[in-house]
Amino acid sequence: MGSASSPTALDIANGPRAEMVARHRFGIEGLDSRIFELDDEQLDRAFLSDVVTASGVPVGKWPVRVLLGHLADAEILFAHRIRRTLAEDRPVLALWDEMAFVDSGIYGPEHSAPIAGFVATVHTLRRWQSELLMPLTEAHWKRTAMHPEQGELSLSWIVAYSTWHLEHHARYLRAKVEHMLGPRPVEAAEGAQASGCCGGGSGAGGCGCEKPSGGEGCGPGCGCTSG
Repeated sequence: MGSASSPTALDIANGPRAEMVARHRFGIEGLDSRIFELDDEQLDRAFLSDVVTASGVPVGKWPVRVLLGHLADAEILFAHRIRRTLAEDRPVLALWDEMAFVDSGIYGPEHSAPIAGFVATVHTLRRWQSELLMPLTEAHWKRTAMHPEQGELSLSWIVAYSTWHLEHHARYLRAKVEHMLGPRPVEAAEGAQASGCCGGGSGAGGCGCEKPSGGEGCGPGCGCTSG
């Protein structure tokens, strides 16, 4: 189980539907807005696995630009899964090889990948999806899709995992920014906490932070190499 400030995907799935949708809508509000103050060298800086912030939080290995690109592509994937689960009868979901995207370099500066586009993608999809999710009935939440490796997944689990995925990576993204720019101003940090940002669990994923118990990638359900 996660702590009060870092629930697991299962915690989110088992909680009130309205609370889950609210967390889902929150989206990019959990990111450190100082990512837009980083220069190209900082955006593309990779980290050793043992690098931590001054407060001892691991920052993960992926560069900020790569992590934001991953979050954008993950949101596209989750949005498609959510909508297919609602519209089709037990659709078969496709796997996603997250490392193929990373290794291809499409998130890098050579492909003119501005981080504003990544952030805008996440923001737009989260707001669009939340409008779809808010009026759903319990029958809708129990609709299912078939995952090639994990089997049957309910809509509530897909939404919960999508919500956790962004919060989880946001924690490491904030740590990267803190490592490079120092702690956030107190008023900004308090504002984020008051708004409900939890930053995800203590595990990690494709961003290069510590592996979750499931192995590589973000963990089962996100569509990365592990599923």
